[in-house]
Amino acid sequence: VGPNGSGKTTLVRAILGLIPYEGRILVSGGPVRSSLPKIGYVPQRFSIDRSIPITVGEFLRLAFPKASARKIRHALLEAGMGRSENMTIGSLSGGELQRVLTARALLNDPELLILDEATSETDTAGAKSFYEIVAHLNRIHRTTVIFISHEINMVYKFAHQIICLNRELICFGKPKDAITQEVLEKLYGKDIRFQEHRH
Repeated sequence: VGPNGSGKTTLVRAILGLIPYEGRILVSGGPVRSSLPKIGYVPQRFSIDRSIPITVGEFLRLAFPKASARKIRHALLEAGMGRSENMTIGSLSGGELQRVLTARALLNDPELLILDEATSETDTAGAKSFYEIVAHLNRIHRTTVIFISHEINMVYKFAHQIICLNRELICFGKPKDAITQEVLEKLYGKDIRFQEHRH
């Protein structure tokens, strides 16, 4: 988590080996390039010409031509888009498109799934539903998920570990330990207020 321009996407791009960086980044104990086939990535923005008459199923088959119809249906179901295979890409909302992109990332059976602001175009209910899907992938499929988010409530509820950035490392650890009033002020300024709810 962190404000705009804090370095979140830059960190993800470094993990994916897309930009030069100092130091070492290891994925599954080895260099990033040896693990790329097992990394799924959903970008913050994905530009597509919505006038192209391509269905969701066709879009996924273009990315993974060898994927079976059953596997495509299963990936869409896992991403919460089980009935979308015959919908056109142009008819999807921003949040639905992000779920289809998540399904595309799942077709590779990733060990690591990176989501860059995957809920930026969804409402609160849609974001909660999406994070529940992510929690399912982590719990049932043992997929490690790194997600960038501005939604502190969702991070607090669903994340096991958190990294707070604001052009430098502000904190890391379990959300309940790391997210404090002081940390939030370093991230977002003095006007932010932290209210912990105990349920």
